[in-house]
Amino acid sequence: MCNKIITDAVIVGAGISGLATAHFLTREGLQVRILEKNNRVGGNIYTHRVDGFLAEYGPNSMLDTTPILHQLFADLQIEDQVEYASDSAKKRYIVRGGRLHPLPMSPFAFLKTQLFSPRAKWRLIKEPFISASVNGHDESLADFVVRRLGTEFLDYAIDPFVAGVYAGLPEKLSVRSAFPKLYDLEVKYGSLIRGAIRGARERRKRAERSKQSARLLSFKDGMGALIRALEQRFHEEIFTGVQLLRIQQRNGGFGIAFRVNEEEWEIETSLLVLTVPAYAYAELPLELELTSRSLLTTIYYPPLAMVFFGYRKNPARIPLDGFGFLIPRKEGRRILGTLWNSSIFTNRAPEGGVALTSFVGGGRQPDLARLPEEELTALVREDLRDLMGITDPPDVVIVQKWERAIPQYELGHHRIIEHVERDEARYPGLYISGNFRGGISVSDCIKNAYELSQRVVEEHRIRILKMEGD
Repeated sequence: MCNKIITDAVIVGAGISGLATAHFLTREGLQVRILEKNNRVGGNIYTHRVDGFLAEYGPNSMLDTTPILHQLFADLQIEDQVEYASDSAKKRYIVRGGRLHPLPMSPFAFLKTQLFSPRAKWRLIKEPFISASVNGHDESLADFVVRRLGTEFLDYAIDPFVAGVYAGLPEKLSVRSAFPKLYDLEVKYGSLIRGAIRGARERRKRAERSKQSARLLSFKDGMGALIRALEQRFHEEIFTGVQLLRIQQRNGGFGIAFRVNEEEWEIETSLLVLTVPAYAYAELPLELELTSRSLLTTIYYPPLAMVFFGYRKNPARIPLDGFGFLIPRKEGRRILGTLWNSSIFTNRAPEGGVALTSFVGGGRQPDLARLPEEELTALVREDLRDLMGITDPPDVVIVQKWERAIPQYELGHHRIIEHVERDEARYPGLYISGNFRGGISVSDCIKNAYELSQRVVEEHRIRILKMEGD
């Protein structure tokens, strides 16, 4: 016997994009059902506490860039659980010559820093006088930065930053797709420095903050607190362990057939929101002719290993007075960087203890992410010994490997999204979302979920009015 459901919207995928979209659609009065392939929700967001240490398997925090975040927290009644990063976390380090250098955060600090040579500083100061590109082609982030800021700034600022955020390579990423605000600064103002100054005024009018000035936040019990709150909110509407059987057009909407624990279900819905990773489109049983389907599966997700070390006593020979450090490719190290978790947020380690999270692999050295856990642990210990003076063995070790971690907005990415938009126009009521579109961060996903929900509701209202008129 087949169980049947009729609902307003079905969301396929219960990561942060899917759960947040479900929340905002429900807030607008729509009934939703959420289908998740795995046996748990949250996607890459997962928090694990062991022996007094708190480890994040995925994102460690989010940026407070938009009031939409706090609207969500208030709706879920978790505002009292929000924790902002310590003031010291504003301090970030970059490795150069085997030493940690603070990333300069002010003009005076920039002039004093030894991270950049005098020649590189002069090159950066000249940026407002560099002509804007007139080609309009899809330029790599590396080419864009070299053209506007110089090679040294690429090597010792942008390259480690991209490794830390995307686990990617600046020569592969499209500046217009991966860093659209940076791209727009040149288009609109002709200069990144001039544009940053004027853009700050415009953001203040919208009550938004730039990602550079926004505060980091998490929750007292880690990022998993947000997922738990959303899961509780939709406890009755979520199906996990789902095997999709088919997705087809039906009666002006969509029909979805699936199986859970050998029990078959069918859902009829007016609205279908797909929030699965781009690579998952290869296996979706879609009976829809999507031109974007094969293109989405070409989006590269590099492998990435997270290696968490917990120490009951501080083992470091340097002050842990910041967010952590990132490592440029030119340094020849095997880790991408390390977060000083217990210096960023409270409750990450027992009293007097230290929690560190290091990252290995990514687009830079993908094969390293696939090493056995013992080898990963050993190479991280070696780099932390050289850079932080840590010789003690960790008391707690957690290794999490993501075979496909973060979508890379590579050259040509905007063409893929154009095909996605055409498919959405071809099938009214179909929406394709996720962190391969509109930004990879948790904050981006939540903001995009809100904006998508507003679009869905408005287009749904227009379709209903047309049907009533006919």
